[in-house]
Amino acid sequence: MSLRHIATPGLPFAARGSTVLAMTTPLNNAIDSKRDAIIDLTRALIRIPTLNPPGENYREICEFLDRRLKAHGFETQLIRATGTPGDSAKYPRWNIVARRAGRHAGECVHFNSHTDVVEVGRGWSMDPFGGEEKDGKIYGRGACDMKGGLAASIIAAETFIETHPDFTGAIEISGTADEESGGYGGVAYLAEQGYFDPTRVQHVIIPEPLNKDRICLGHRGGWWAEIETKGEIAHGSMPFLGDCAVRHMGAVLNAFEDRLFPAMAARRTDMPVVPDGARQSTMNINSIHGGQPEQSDDFTGLPAHCVPDACRIVIDRRFLVEEPLDQVRDEVTALLEGLKSSRADFDYELTEINAVLPSMTDRNAPVVQTVARAIRDVMGKEAQYVASPGTYDQKHIDRIGKLKNCIAYGPGILELAHKPDEYIGIDDMLDSAKVMGAALETLLLPCNDVQRDRKT
Repeated sequence: MSLRHIATPGLPFAARGSTVLAMTTPLNNAIDSKRDAIIDLTRALIRIPTLNPPGENYREICEFLDRRLKAHGFETQLIRATGTPGDSAKYPRWNIVARRAGRHAGECVHFNSHTDVVEVGRGWSMDPFGGEEKDGKIYGRGACDMKGGLAASIIAAETFIETHPDFTGAIEISGTADEESGGYGGVAYLAEQGYFDPTRVQHVIIPEPLNKDRICLGHRGGWWAEIETKGEIAHGSMPFLGDCAVRHMGAVLNAFEDRLFPAMAARRTDMPVVPDGARQSTMNINSIHGGQPEQSDDFTGLPAHCVPDACRIVIDRRFLVEEPLDQVRDEVTALLEGLKSSRADFDYELTEINAVLPSMTDRNAPVVQTVARAIRDVMGKEAQYVASPGTYDQKHIDRIGKLKNCIAYGPGILELAHKPDEYIGIDDMLDSAKVMGAALETLLLPCNDVQRDRKT
């Protein structure tokens, strides 16, 4: 199926850098009237604690969305990603796909949001799952990333349907699992089942929090691995009789500090990655553990005296489109092999956990140009084109679904994701909902209807 050209006769694109007046339309006015509705919906979503890991309350949030969307005429499917990583009887990986067909045949616009949120962490000044509203913001874990974006897409779609009941094509809204841990129990599974086949869906918008005037074209690559250094257990009072794996890991970390981190810092990408610090290669040490297993919180005894015979770290290496994945792997392996040949008794095991290639949508793709125009119409400014420092579910829509016409666009400040006192601005959600609604008007209405409704 071919994708329609989105430039509308009589409404030329403004030149970059020029002054643009925001437009007032019946749809925008209708979305403004839904302020209380978008607040209530966002708060209700935050109050379902969908923590991942382990993957709590996925069924509950899917059933909530099922009731909501069925009431607005959507046909819904609840889909369990059976057998995917993390799926179990205790923590099943549930997803929802809702579809509202128009009165005439046409293309399908799909809004995809993940429903899982990361751990709470320390430093909160309010209930992370309270959905507190204060000073024009709604606070809570997942408010920004990305239940506020999910709420905005639902309000945009519902209001568009109310305003334009004779639209062509179809609108889909999905709530998917496990994006925070790779998306394999969510979008990847749905893509494998054909839900993002380009003959079924033509345009995808993922309302991730990249700021309401930005269009995110893609993301850097990621490589995750576990490194284990090996030693020999002995009594802690006689460490010379054993071999301390933690000290060996210290040598690994020193090699990273002396050689790998400076080499990564010297590399820059042409991808428009934000923030600026992410335009270089980066690596995070996600975790480290050596020696005896940590005891449960109710253990009151003292540790035994042993030389640790194993130490493990998990590394999170984010790489640029200019870096081949094999080079990323080989760079770490070469450092480890160098230590094995130069350090007495050094031995290690390297296990790859996951790898994701960079993904980028063409700036001239229909969904990109449609949303860019919508930002201009709604906010009176030119869209910024960016790429994400971290991966998100576009990777699966691109690689598995083979659908290239996909972007991330949504409300929220990127730097708030995963932070304490995370919040979403109410006005930002409304503005983003207007942008999404304007995109639906361009893609799912006849040109004459779009021209009639868009007036300054």
